[in-house]
Amino acid sequence: MEKVYLSENGPEISQIIYSFWRAEEDPGELSLKAVENKVHRCLELGVNTFDHADHYGHFQIEEWFGQVLKQRLVKRDEVVISTKCGLTGFDHTQGVRPYQDNSAVNIRRSVEASLKKLQTDYIDIFLLEQFDPLTDIDETASALTELVLKGYVKHIGVANFTVHQHQLLSSRLSLPIVTNHLEFNLHRVEPLFDGTIDFIREQYSKPLAWAPLAGGRLLTVYDHRTLNIRQTLQRLAEKYQISVDQLAIAWLLQVGALPIVGTNSYQRLLNATRAVDIKLEREDWYTIYFAAKPDTVNVNQPNTVH
Repeated sequence: MEKVYLSENGPEISQIIYSFWRAEEDPGELSLKAVENKVHRCLELGVNTFDHADHYGHFQIEEWFGQVLKQRLVKRDEVVISTKCGLTGFDHTQGVRPYQDNSAVNIRRSVEASLKKLQTDYIDIFLLEQFDPLTDIDETASALTELVLKGYVKHIGVANFTVHQHQLLSSRLSLPIVTNHLEFNLHRVEPLFDGTIDFIREQYSKPLAWAPLAGGRLLTVYDHRTLNIRQTLQRLAEKYQISVDQLAIAWLLQVGALPIVGTNSYQRLLNATRAVDIKLEREDWYTIYFAAKPDTVNVNQPNTVH
């Protein structure tokens, strides 16, 4: 798999990113060995970029990934590590909903903890996971800048930010924001017409698309809209002689998004990596787009010919 630059100033990464965000759903054992196996499988398939957050896998994944690095089972310069902060207050036993905290104190604390768990001297891409309206944006920007200047973080990104939130943080930074990690799939095509993708492109960056199969809904849900999307995918998948999930991921890649795959299935991971070589005809890309676009949105509809 060829590597691509995430942005004009960003790191070179694989076109498919692997995320551990669904690790606790693994039907196998959630363990160091499981993480080790996933890392090696990814590298064998050309996936060298890994998405983390401190709370993934019940707060254990970063530490296990770090042990894989420490045991020199994987060389540090062979992988690109992305991790996040911003969501805090987790209490799974009490069912407490996490909340945002992008304060300087929490950002520094989070980076320090992630570096220790990951057993590395630096994080390649550090993202704010959600926008925090309670924290002074200058304080947030100052903390991020400090971490980059100290070499603890190589690149800054955001996750799930609106265009205006992205612009606000960017206005306080002299450093580039290299990406926005957002939900973008055929069940949620709004980023294409609400300005999100346009703004990311304007910054000479590429979006990272999490839940590229809509958390599996594209393959399992049976409401009218989803069935219409799936039937369209099935018809065109036969034309290209590929699977439906490959087609859905190829559709994202063709618009410049880089899919973040969180599957625990090796076959789904393999399908995703093979999707990078699929080139859809323009008419087919738009056929899928019109099947996916919500009926309430009237954007890019073809003119009626009289």
